[in-house]
Formats: sequence, structure tokens, C-alpha cells
Amino acid sequence: MANTLYQVVSRQDSGKIAEFFSRDGQLFLPLVNLITQGEMAIDEVIDQMGRKTIETILALSARQLAGPKQSGKFRPEGIGWHGSQSGTVCLSNRKVRVMKPRLRRKGKGLDREVAIPAYEALQSSSRLGSRMVELLLAGLSGRKYKQILPDMAEAVGVSKSQVSRHFIEASEKDFQRFCQRRFEDKDIRIIYLDGVRFGSIHVIVAIGVDSQGFKHVLGIREGSSENSRVATDLLTDLVERGVKPDRMRLFVIDGSKALRYAIDSVYGSDNPVQRCRLHKERNVLGYLPRDQQSQVRTLLKTAWTLDASAGKKKLQHLARWLEKEYPSASASVLEGLDELFTINRLGLPASLRRCLGTTNVIESPNSGLRSRTGRVRRWRDGQMVVRWVGCALLDMERRFKKIMGHQQLSSLIARLDELQDGEKRKIG
Repeated sequence: MANTLYQVVSRQDSGKIAEFFSRDGQLFLPLVNLITQGEMAIDEVIDQMGRKTIETILALSARQLAGPKQSGKFRPEGIGWHGSQSGTVCLSNRKVRVMKPRLRRKGKGLDREVAIPAYEALQSSSRLGSRMVELLLAGLSGRKYKQILPDMAEAVGVSKSQVSRHFIEASEKDFQRFCQRRFEDKDIRIIYLDGVRFGSIHVIVAIGVDSQGFKHVLGIREGSSENSRVATDLLTDLVERGVKPDRMRLFVIDGSKALRYAIDSVYGSDNPVQRCRLHKERNVLGYLPRDQQSQVRTLLKTAWTLDASAGKKKLQHLARWLEKEYPSASASVLEGLDELFTINRLGLPASLRRCLGTTNVIESPNSGLRSRTGRVRRWRDGQMVVRWVGCALLDMERRFKKIMGHQQLSSLIARLDELQDGEKRKIG
């Protein structure tokens, strides 16, 4: 399955989008390729897509009366543009706040305000608003993107001929740019890899952190993190897009052997790999009765704070203590023990280890993924999941903060450079 990412648009960009649409009478919804069935809750569709679509149609309706927007100029009929104001559009079960254009007649008096026909129609009948949403859903479900806006516009009396299709072509170029965006200009020094599950479908997510501490969504791939072929394909794609194996990086993974195999195959076995301690904790506690979990969790967390040698000894002692009554938990404690203390061996500050010890950089966005996808009632296939995950991650990327402890990233970079110089000397 090819890695497919979709461009998303933040709320900060909405004004520019509305201005562009109004000027050219065009619409392409950046999330249009994400909704492959009409099973989303209406409010989510409106929040993400419908509001901007309705505002575009209101602008088109206003232009039928006042012509193209030209500051200070009036049509022969004496109607001109006069800014915008907030308003509401009624649906069958809710009201949606929108920004609508204002038109005025030339002259003086209190009756200069000119009503926008499409807005008046939506005000007088909630059925029209609901019908527009139905058209939106039906068009998306059938992937008839070019017919969505014309049909919705016609529902409130806006001519289909006013809707240009040129913007669709331009947006396809933007889509390709996001699918193929490159990272040569980003000094990616940390790569987090973890799996996300949606129903029965798994997706591997890769997030990189540059030398300044900024996070970047590097890629996603449908498949389990236990599948070495999928993991290798994902990392190979990252190399092709500029995250090349020309420098030492720290990899933080969920503990999958397939991910470790992929890292070794694509980037080399010399890169330090840190296994996620949160995953380890969950695995160990999963083998224990509830009354034993609190004590073992405390022992694990204490071990993480020690230097590598002392921490490993503490966990080995814990494994011996568990071995008789809980052999599976004991084996889980010892499995991958060295990689649980990679960041300790690197001598990194505690504030930085806190962020590098788990895949929480991905786990935390996962909560955002869930909030954005929780209302999808049925995942049809892997393509649908990849589209949704890609959209949600890119949307969240716009609001990503620097990683915790980014002020100490120089210490990690120095250690990575030392390791790389050491390997060069060995080869030389």
C-alpha cells in the first residue's frame, strides 16, 4: 500500500481560502479526498468542510448581484461590496456560524443594505442547509468532487456556471507536493516509529525531530509494526525523500523486532535505538494481577532514572523476583533490556531522557487522531485509514510544539556525532 498523505488546512488559513474562493468563484475542499463514505456525523462534516463551502456559496451569490469585488466601485444598479459580517445558517438540528459578505446600495438612508439571496434562502429554510450537507456527503461518497459545489450552489439559486474548475487542477498540484514533500533541509536527528490501530487495520507512523526540537510528520504506511517489509518500505521512502543514512540518528521505537530489522537494513546497525518504556511497562503489567502492578510499576520507573548499569541490574533483580510466580512477566522484563537504557548510556540530561524514553511523541498525537476519527463508524479499507491518519497528523503538525527538553538537544547531537566519528575511524 502506497503511503498517501493529504494536505490539510488550518483555521488560520480559512480567511485566505475564503478570499481566494470568492475572487475566483471556485472551490476545492482540502479534505475532500478523506471522506469516502457518508457515515460521519453531520457536525464534524460542517466543522471541517461545510462551513467554508457555505461561505463560498454566499460569496458567489453576492457576486451575482454586485459583480467581482472592486473596492469603492458600484455596479450600474448601484450595488457594491461593503465588507463582511458574522451570521448563522440553520440546519435541521443546529445552527452554523459563518462569515457572510455585505452589500450596499449607493446613496443615503437606512435601506441601503442589500440581502444576499443565498443567505436569505438558508435563513428561511433549514431544509436547504441540510440538503447542502446531503449533497456534500453524497458527492464525497461517490467521489464526484467536481459536482459538489455546483449542485450545492444551485440549491440556493447560484448559477452552476459561476463555479470554475481550474482550482481543482491547482489543488491537485498542492496535493502532490504534500505527498512528495522532502526533508533535505531538515536536520532530522531523532525518528520515532510506532503503530496505530484502527479497527483491524494497522498503520505505522514516523515522526522526526530536527536539531532545533521541531517535530515533523515524516510518513505513514499501512501495516503492522511487526511486519518488517512494511517497516522497511516506510524507511526506504524516507531515504528517497531526503532523510538519508548519512548521519547518526536516534531511533525511538515501540519495541517491535521488525522495526529494529528495518532500521538496521535501511540506516545501518550503528544507529542507537531506544525502546519505548511505556510499551514495556504495559507488557510487563499485562502479565501481573492488579494487586502486584503498582509496586512493579514503581520499580520500573525507578530503574529508568538510574545510570545504564545500575538500571539494568535493578530490572534483572526484579525479573528474578517475578520468575517463580509470574514467569511471563519476568521474561518480558528482560526482553530487549539493553535497548531500554540506550538514552542512559548516551549520558543525556534527565529532562531530555523523559521525552526520548517513550514514543509519546506519537502516542500523544494518537489522542488527536482518535478525536478526529472517532466518529467514523466503519473503516472500509487500509486506504481510507491512511488518508484519515495522514490528514489528521498533518493538521496536528501545524500546532506541534518543540519536544520537551529541546534546550538540551545539543548534548544528544554531540553524542551522535561522536558515535559517527568513531565508526568512521573504525572503517578507516
